[in-house]
Amino acid sequence: MTGSQPPLPFEESFPGDRSTDAVSGDPTAPPAGTPVLELKGLSVRYGNVPALARVSARLRAGEVTCVLGENGAGKSTLVQVLSGVRRHDEGQMLLDGTAVRFRSPRQARARGIATVWQDLAVAPLLSVWRNFFLGCEPTRGVWPLRRLDREGARETTVRAMARVGVTDIDPDRPASALQAGERHSLAIARALHFGARVLVVDESSAPLTVSQHALVLQSVSAARDQGLAVVLVTHNTQYAHLVGDRFLLLAGGAVAGNLTRDDVDVDDLTRLVAGGDDLTTLVSVLRAAHPELR
Repeated sequence: MTGSQPPLPFEESFPGDRSTDAVSGDPTAPPAGTPVLELKGLSVRYGNVPALARVSARLRAGEVTCVLGENGAGKSTLVQVLSGVRRHDEGQMLLDGTAVRFRSPRQARARGIATVWQDLAVAPLLSVWRNFFLGCEPTRGVWPLRRLDREGARETTVRAMARVGVTDIDPDRPASALQAGERHSLAIARALHFGARVLVVDESSAPLTVSQHALVLQSVSAARDQGLAVVLVTHNTQYAHLVGDRFLLLAGGAVAGNLTRDDVDVDDLTRLVAGGDDLTTLVSVLRAAHPELR
């Protein structure tokens, strides 16, 4: 899980947010079948400590890739690299087949990579629609008579939230009244509306009820169905198996497994993430010593 965030964590992806800083590579049309985002031997070090060690993965449009692993496995560092918070030290990150190295979260957003952070921040006193359009408010009319299009913003917010499964929402209610799951859905709806191509969703650090988890998973599924390449970072293997098409297992900063839904069922996935054969041995020992655990 990530602890670091970009300077404005409520700005996941906005139109017209195009940095003038140079990004390596020429953004030309990729060959057919090219992954939207590909990692090749990606490594990140903090001093002599490897946080990521030669991580390779392919993120395709219309797929959910779930990133799983214990604390310290490298999940937070991977999210930081994808979102432009941290640059990789070795290897390549290819966007549409072209090598990129983001200098900032703004550059990542400008190239269509939206991140929903675990400690999702909103402007609590502003309305839902204000948070949805924060920094890119729609206007109507021509200068010098241009004015804020409040009604259009409200209608757009309601439609965008409905696209990710959140209905009957009052766009004028303060954002502080939203539950954690609804705030995640708001961020995902905004990323979809403003043209993100890759969506990185970091599991919320706030406790969520089953219904709130369902909202987030429904929003993730909606993003996949609309053609985004989705990265879902989570501890929960059951939720991951519900929506995931691929499962990237990290351990000690390295890839311990790169599996598809056809490769594992939810029990296999839980066993692998929790420790594999070591966990099986531990369970056997505990049950032998404490029959009541059977």
